[in-house]
Amino acid sequence: MIASNAPDVVRSAYAQLAVTDLGAARWFWVDMLGFHVQHEDAESLYLRGTDELTHHSLVLRKGELAALDHISYRVRTPEDVDKAEKFFADLGRPVRRVKKGEGTHGIGDAVRVVDPLGFPVEFFHEIDRAERLIQRYDLRHGAEIARLDHFNICTPDIPAAYAHYRSLGFGCSETIEGDEHELYAAWMYRKQTVHDVAFTGGAGPRLHHVGVATHESHQVLRAADLFGSLHKEHHIERGPGRHGVSNAFYLYLRDPDGHRVEIYTSDYYTGDPDHETYRWNVRDDRRRDFWGNAVIESWYKEAVPVLDLDGRPRPVTDTVLDESAVQVGADGLG
Repeated sequence: MIASNAPDVVRSAYAQLAVTDLGAARWFWVDMLGFHVQHEDAESLYLRGTDELTHHSLVLRKGELAALDHISYRVRTPEDVDKAEKFFADLGRPVRRVKKGEGTHGIGDAVRVVDPLGFPVEFFHEIDRAERLIQRYDLRHGAEIARLDHFNICTPDIPAAYAHYRSLGFGCSETIEGDEHELYAAWMYRKQTVHDVAFTGGAGPRLHHVGVATHESHQVLRAADLFGSLHKEHHIERGPGRHGVSNAFYLYLRDPDGHRVEIYTSDYYTGDPDHETYRWNVRDDRRRDFWGNAVIESWYKEAVPVLDLDGRPRPVTDTVLDESAVQVGADGLG
């Protein structure tokens, strides 16, 4: 049920990750994946994809612990920043107003909250604009990342995550459900693609991965070839493959700190108002990989911690429903 006082969220906007070695992070995200550096200083890197006209879609900040600092959504108007502040205050959640110039470089007035799921989330409207690079083919390199696509978060209570994001006006493109419609995972969106955020059942709150989009599947394959050619194939965790959920062609990588990134392409349009949720059964072994390939245990079990508004790691709660424990075909880990 959409809450009447919810801010109007436009899309997933950027992720801010804490990394322990900026130089190693730069090699991975810039040299290998092909992000463009928009701004840098001694403590941080601000990155964006080729198609993005906003200042950044990924911030790498030096920290003592590899973790999610926050995920961020853009809202439609400055007034929606005020609405976000009141919305979460009314829920009794920790809320912090961040004035322009006090928070992330390039971002105007913002509100940071710890949402009901325990995740650090920012809402903003104003962001600096960036040079148009869409046809700067001469600058493309690595995996040629085009844009941020989505966040995937680990939470022990998928129904609660679904209900919270429905209250913010998110639609649901696909789910994974049990025989009695138990909810194991859900993909939810505001922009007109498969998702801006997805929920993977597991101990949480933790960040499972950041999803970034390329235009074509050969760029996903090129990324795998690049890591292999440099004898850095240990950064490849899973894939390449084709998801059942979302239909996307994918590759999962781990950066030098263990942050997981999905290189993602070929999902579909969800903008029609009567778009129906597609429901996968948890026993269908095509749901996570359409070709029936095994999903390795680390993909289900490993994720990075998230920080509170003061930069401290949030406590983690174990899950009740464990998708990886369901014995199904190739990836039954139970």
